[in-house]
Amino acid sequence: MMGEKMNRTMNVLIVGVGGQGVIMVSKVLAQLCQADGHDVKQSEVHGMAKRGGGVFSHVRFGPKVWSPTIPEGEVDILVALEWAEGLRWLKHLKPDTGTFIADCQKIVPPFACRNRKRGAEPAYAPQTPEEIIEQVHAGYVMDATGMAANLGNARASNTVLLGALSTVLDFPEEAWIEIIASTVPAKSAEINRAAFAEGRAWAMGGDKRIDVTAGGLHKAHSEIHHPQVDTILEITEEWCKGCDICVKMCPERCLRLNDRLKAELALPDLCTGCQLCAWLCPDQAISVTNIPVTEPAE
Repeated sequence: MMGEKMNRTMNVLIVGVGGQGVIMVSKVLAQLCQADGHDVKQSEVHGMAKRGGGVFSHVRFGPKVWSPTIPEGEVDILVALEWAEGLRWLKHLKPDTGTFIADCQKIVPPFACRNRKRGAEPAYAPQTPEEIIEQVHAGYVMDATGMAANLGNARASNTVLLGALSTVLDFPEEAWIEIIASTVPAKSAEINRAAFAEGRAWAMGGDKRIDVTAGGLHKAHSEIHHPQVDTILEITEEWCKGCDICVKMCPERCLRLNDRLKAELALPDLCTGCQLCAWLCPDQAISVTNIPVTEPAE
């Protein structure tokens, strides 16, 4: 794609949710473009995105780039690490030539639920991948998170998407791998190399591809069975700094600070497993696991 358009600025927009690695993706791309001799401008917004809010980053490169932000309707490639965020920014994509690359992962904010009961229908983007792909020039909707999880680390989903992105831009594969390796922690270099290769191989299959079997985006909410689940909420006390964010933001008021000013689950029967506390905790001291109940409760 890039080879025939070297005389103009290329615009790539990366969007997602806090904690997914949007900034990592944009920095890898910016460094790659700079190393290849392009003038590069990068801008990002993530100030309120800590653990769950929206994040976006503009990357522009070419012979000479004057502005760091991309005008609406001028995005050449839109990379979405979360499905609804991708749809929210779709109008920024060039209608006739733009490429849409998205993970089918859904991160539904707890406050998007119309009620607090388990299985409540969320106010989440209802569009199917087929509907979206029909609207774009080229598009890839993939289960990047599932691919990364199968390799051993779901957090490498952003590198799976980098692999897909590499098939659209005319940079050497070795250059991508080298910059990714220098960006990620040394202990995760090998799994990120595998994740990049997985995403690249998948995207080589054509200009429009959909593979979201594990993501569940094909199903209407009414068709989805919501099994009974047990919620396990764990707090690593050594990591908790007593900031009180989880206590104040819990929709069910399940949490409190104890006499050591550490968060604890005070009313476990009211917890719905919404995970808002885990997403908002700046110290990642809270983990929430929802385990399906296979046998009916006695």
